[in-house]
Amino acid sequence: MGVGPYKVTFMRRFLLLPPVLFTGGCASAEEPKTALRPNIIYILADDLGYGDLSVQGQQHFETPNIDRLASEGIRFTQHYSGSTVCAPSRDALLTGRHTGHTFIRGNKPVEPEGQYPIPAETVTVAELLADAGYRTGAAGKWGLGAPDTEGVPTRQGFDFFYGYNCQREAHSYYPDHLWRNEERVPLDGETYAHDLITEEALGFIRRNQDAPFFLFVPYTIPHAGLDVPEDSMAPFVESFVESSFEGRGSYVAQAQPKAAFAGMVTRLDRDVGRILALVDELGLDENTVVMFSSDNGPHLEGGADPDFFDSNGPFRGYKRDLYEGGVRVPLLVRWSGTIDAGRTSEHVSAFWDVLPTLAELAGAPVRDGMDGISFVSELTGAPQDEHDYLYWEFHEQRGKQAVRMKNWKGVRVDLETAPEGPIELYDLDADPGETTNVAAEHPELVAEIAAIMNNAHEPSEIFPFPGDEP
Repeated sequence: MGVGPYKVTFMRRFLLLPPVLFTGGCASAEEPKTALRPNIIYILADDLGYGDLSVQGQQHFETPNIDRLASEGIRFTQHYSGSTVCAPSRDALLTGRHTGHTFIRGNKPVEPEGQYPIPAETVTVAELLADAGYRTGAAGKWGLGAPDTEGVPTRQGFDFFYGYNCQREAHSYYPDHLWRNEERVPLDGETYAHDLITEEALGFIRRNQDAPFFLFVPYTIPHAGLDVPEDSMAPFVESFVESSFEGRGSYVAQAQPKAAFAGMVTRLDRDVGRILALVDELGLDENTVVMFSSDNGPHLEGGADPDFFDSNGPFRGYKRDLYEGGVRVPLLVRWSGTIDAGRTSEHVSAFWDVLPTLAELAGAPVRDGMDGISFVSELTGAPQDEHDYLYWEFHEQRGKQAVRMKNWKGVRVDLETAPEGPIELYDLDADPGETTNVAAEHPELVAEIAAIMNNAHEPSEIFPFPGDEP
C-alpha cells in the first residue's frame, strides 16, 4: 500500500495484539463479535446541512434516492461531524479520534497544492480494513496530505484513489486535473469533475464485487462554488427569486445561485441512486452497508443562502460554528436484511465512532486510545453503549470549544481572549435551537463541562490552541 517503514513496523506490532475491540467514552473493552464482513460504502457530502434532504424536512427540492437509505434502513437524528470544516472532520472520520486528539485540527494549506499531511504512523480505518482482507478505494476529495507526502490516500491504506487531492482545487467543479492514485491526470477544464468521480466509484464496485470492499466516496457537492451542468439546473431556473453572486476569490460567479444549489444537491441525489442501483443490480444489497453523511453544516460561501433553504433545519449556526447547525449532520444507513427498514435512532454518535463501527463489521481489531464507540449494536437493534460526552475544538475565529453531555451542550468562544472564559449552556431536549443560555442556572454542569474541555484537549505543536503552554 506504499506505507512508510515506521507504519509497516507499527502495523505488524499492532496486528499481533489480541483481537480485542477497544471503545472510547464509557464503554469498556470487549471481545469482538463474529466478523460479519459486509461490503461497506461510505458516502460523504461536502457542506450539506442537516435540513438539505427532503427526509430531513427540505421543501424546495427532493432527494428521493438519499431518502431511500432512510426508508430502507435507519436514520440517526443525533449524529455529529468530526469538525465544522473539511480537513479535521475527515481526520476524525478516518482515525476514530475527536479534534482534541486528531493530528489535523484545521484547514492548513500546502503550496502549490494540498493540505498539511497526516503522518505515516497514522492508522486509518482503510488500513484496518485492508489488513482484514478488504479491497479499499476512495473517490472524491481528500484534503489530508499534499501530493508526494505520506498523507496521500494510497499511503494511508487505500488501494485506489481518484479525485481531488486538494480542498482548494475542489472549489472548481471544472478543474484542469484530478489524481488517480499518485498520478496527476490532466483534464480539459470543461468536464464536470463530480461526474468523473461517480464513474470511478461505480467502476471500483464492479471490479471488486467478488471480494469484501470498502469504498469511501467523499463527494464535493454542495461545497462552493455553486456550479452544475444545465441538465441539473434547468428544473429550478424559474423556481426562485435570485440575487446573483458576482464571484469572489476562487468561487465562480453565479447568476442563479439558488437554482445552482438545488441542482447540485439533486445531482448528488441522482448519483447516490446510481450507486444503490448498481449494488442492487450486482446482487450485493444484502451484503453491503451503505452509509451517507456530511462533513459539517451548511456553508455561506459562493452565493449560498442556507437560510432560504433552511439548510440547518431547526438548529442554530452554520459551517465554522460549534452550535448544532455547524456540527449536527445527517446519518442514514441501509443494510438490507439486517437493519429493519424505516427506523429512526436518537443514539448520540459522531464521526469518531465510524472507525470502530466499520472495524467491528469487518472483524478488525482496533488499538486502544480511540475516542469512538462502535454503533453496530444500534444498527442491529441490540443494546448500545453510549458516550459520556462528545468534544470539539475549532482553531479558526479566535478558538472555540464545545461539549455534548447527555442532553446538555456547552459552547465556549473567543478562547484567544479568554481561554478559561464563560461557557454557554443549552438544554438540547427543551431548546434544540440553542436560543436560551441557562449557564447561570446550572453552575455544577458548567464546571463539569469546563473540566471536560480542559482534559479532552491535548496540545499540538502543528495546531497550537489558545491557552496552550508555549
